[in-house]
Amino acid sequence: MEDTRRTALYICSVLCVLTEVSCKFIYIPLLVHHGIEGESLHLSVETRFQLDEAEIQGTWSHTKLNGARTTLITFTKAASIADMMYSSNLIFRKPNVSLLIKQLNQDYEGDFHLSLNIQFHNKTESVFKEEATIHVTVDVPVSTPVIEKSPSYAVIEDKSNVTWTCSVERGTRVVYQWFRDNVGLAPSERYHFTHDYSTLFISPVRKEDKGTYRCVASNPVSQGQDSRPVVLSVYYGPYNLEVNSGQGLRTGQVFTINPGQLVFFECQADSNPPNSYVWISKSPNGTQIITEGPRLEVRSYRLAQAEEYLCRAFNNVTQKQDEAQFTLVVASLGTGKEKHTQEGASVSPLLAIVFSSLLIIGCMLLFFLRRTCHPKRVLVNLYGRSFSEQKRPHRSGHEDAKEDFGIYEFVSIPGKMESAQVSCRSLARLESIQDMHTTIYDVIRHVPETPSHSLLK
Repeated sequence: MEDTRRTALYICSVLCVLTEVSCKFIYIPLLVHHGIEGESLHLSVETRFQLDEAEIQGTWSHTKLNGARTTLITFTKAASIADMMYSSNLIFRKPNVSLLIKQLNQDYEGDFHLSLNIQFHNKTESVFKEEATIHVTVDVPVSTPVIEKSPSYAVIEDKSNVTWTCSVERGTRVVYQWFRDNVGLAPSERYHFTHDYSTLFISPVRKEDKGTYRCVASNPVSQGQDSRPVVLSVYYGPYNLEVNSGQGLRTGQVFTINPGQLVFFECQADSNPPNSYVWISKSPNGTQIITEGPRLEVRSYRLAQAEEYLCRAFNNVTQKQDEAQFTLVVASLGTGKEKHTQEGASVSPLLAIVFSSLLIIGCMLLFFLRRTCHPKRVLVNLYGRSFSEQKRPHRSGHEDAKEDFGIYEFVSIPGKMESAQVSCRSLARLESIQDMHTTIYDVIRHVPETPSHSLLK
């Protein structure tokens, strides 16, 4: 394994000599470091060869942001010499030629440059040079940001501008973000930011700008820090003016009420501060102020005809106003929509009761007619009797004188009865008074056969 590594290094050395291309005998894991002030920072460098197989000589130097360059430490495989100014704070890490800064401060911000000369024992005539640069930033953690608003008082929409400023006591390379009601803000036609977003300028202010503002400050070495929220109050309005009433019937801008009804109207609009309201009556002869305030009372019996009214809302701060016009008509509506609903609800049970009663009466009449005037039963009584009489043996009426004894009743039926026009009641009576063809014998045989002794005496 060792022989293979040496062979690879020898081949790489030959290639570097022949092609004049660096084979990268060193490796830098991280080329940019974000250090924190007061903490340590390790500039790691890894060698890709065995130090006992070569001789090395190198330097670590530092270039500040202003361009000034200082040699920090010079080293070989056997020893190192550090600059007197930085010797107490620098540690050269052998054998991998790394550098450790024990405590960072703003002076260490800039580029750290490593220059290394390598000469392998088996190739004494060749010297390989490696260089690397590591950029170091020294950041200070961000403190809690503070918001300032100018002006500090409430502003008027479309007339005022607002400037927000977010700042921190400590922190480097701070990046700011702005939020209104937890929604991030971005540049727009009215929103303007400075290059680092530390200042927000709103021009002009409008109603939708009201809310709670906060800023978040962060940098590469600290997470975002939230500021205390600050409320922006905006004077605006009036907007969305509307007239409403809980009485009567409304159709568009027309209110219809019952005669004699007392009606209240409410005038409302979105505004800050609250509006002042004026109610005005309009007529062909002109206008008249009725009352002030958001509420209007109207007695319908005082209205001779339809009248027009107007509600005017005025914001004393924004100097803006809005109007809503409506017409009031007096007409009979019963007791309103509620009454119609109740009448509709009461009519339905009444109809159900009437229908049920008629159904019951119809069933009773049908049952009574069926009992008293059943066609089949009447025909059986009429034609069944005639058929039975035809089967009886003919008698003259004098075969037995005893059987002729009895009470006789003669019934006279005037007119000619027509079977097609016989009513049910007539048929029932015929059943009791006998048929036109009933004989005297038939009448006698209805008398009990036991003779009465009182009549025989």
